Amino acid sequence: MISKRNQRAAWLGAGFIFAVLWASASTATKIGLTSAQPLVMAVTRFAIAAAIMLLVSHVWARHRLPSGKEWRQLIIYGLLNITIYLGCYVIAMQTITAGIGALAVATNPVFISFLSVFFLKKKLSVATILSIMVCAAGVLCAAWPLFSNALVTTSGLMILFFSMVSYSVAAVYFSSREWSGLHLFTINGWQTLFGGLLLLPVALFYYNEQFNHYDRTFWYAVGWLAIPVSIFAVQLWLWLLKKDAVRAGLWLFLCPLFGFAIAAWWMKDKISVYTIAGVVLVIGGLLLSKIDAPKSEIVFD
Repeated sequence: MISKRNQRAAWLGAGFIFAVLWASASTATKIGLTSAQPLVMAVTRFAIAAAIMLLVSHVWARHRLPSGKEWRQLIIYGLLNITIYLGCYVIAMQTITAGIGALAVATNPVFISFLSVFFLKKKLSVATILSIMVCAAGVLCAAWPLFSNALVTTSGLMILFFSMVSYSVAAVYFSSREWSGLHLFTINGWQTLFGGLLLLPVALFYYNEQFNHYDRTFWYAVGWLAIPVSIFAVQLWLWLLKKDAVRAGLWLFLCPLFGFAIAAWWMKDKISVYTIAGVVLVIGGLLLSKIDAPKSEIVFD
């Protein structure tokens, strides 16, 4: 039997590591963009992550293959969760700071709550509406002083928000499907593979050799996004959800804080009064959304 003290330590350790890894994705993306086109980096990341997850799932753990309608569901889920969401996200990060990217990602649970009203027939509450307004105001507040020096552009911010909506639709879609006990590691591996394959033709169409340098910076960034973020952070999130879905959501509140801290340390992003106010607003919006958050298992980066 594991003692309560050890259980608490495991919970705190897993939650802290998850929040740091999750928040680090935007900074790793910005670093990788200095060496390669966004979609080239994204497709490479998905190929590495999918290969590892599918090998572990089917060769090492011997989990069953998807069957029947599960293949169609995996393709649709991969399209929404990988091709559109992460494809648009990495494009937006060209004209968005790492801190703003991390802050926007933290608003995902709020959008999920709102879309659950339409797709999962959840009740639309005042708290959900207010949380969306407060979170959106927070992101805009943090980004406001960055518009003047082109560190953030309006088009980049719009693409970023569109990617958040696609992620939320994907999460609701995942929760509304029947997976017949298909292992979560298997689902994550196949949806990442399909999403990357659907993004590949677009990446090839816009490929320009002179903008891609497969140097250490590229491989460090892609490797970090593929393994610590796409695999380990997701598995920690699933473990936290399994232990306590309500308390697990509280770790998302730390993501904006860690996101800006990592961006300030590594990318030298400036933290201003607007930044602090934006983070406070987003955390406030997340707290409002917890009042009536849908009880569904939302997973994957």
